[in-house]
Parts: sequence; structure tokens; C-alpha cells
Amino acid sequence: MQKQLKSIPKFHNEDEERKFWAENDSVAYINWAKAKKIRFLHLKPTTKSISLRLPVALLERIKIAANQQDIPYQSYLKMILHKGIVKEKESI
Repeated sequence: MQKQLKSIPKFHNEDEERKFWAENDSVAYINWAKAKKIRFLHLKPTTKSISLRLPVALLERIKIAANQQDIPYQSYLKMILHKGIVKEKESI
């Protein structure tokens, strides 16, 4: 016998919806057994600009290395930072 699900209320804004889901278990409102997995292939992660002071010589070396790989230097920096974090996490 299938459990009767509650109706999801109408929300006036995202804050109201966020508060509702923080206080209520979705299992009472959604049949997760019927859920399908999907992938959002074109979603871009949220980014935030930061200011980073680097020695000029280091920045020039970064730009040269990025140019050799034919990628923008900021993308190269993100790639290097990501690899470093992954490597550090693996060593812990």
C-alpha cells in the first residue's frame, strides 16, 4: 500500500521555501522512489572574484606556463590550485 503524500504548499519567495524545507522532511511530500537522476551538463559553478598579490616574477612565470598550454593564465591558476588541493587532500 502506497503512503499518502502531503501537498507541497505554494511559496511566496525562496526564503519561505528554504525555511519550509529546512523544517520539514521531504519524504512526507515527495515519492523519492519515482525520482529520476538527471545531470545539469551546462551549469557553471558560482564564482567569486578575489584579489591576490603575487610577485611580478611569479605572475610572469604563470603567464608563460599558461601560454605554453594555450589557456588563459587565470584558468591555469584555477587548474593548479585545484590539483594542489586534491593532492593535499589525498595525502591526509
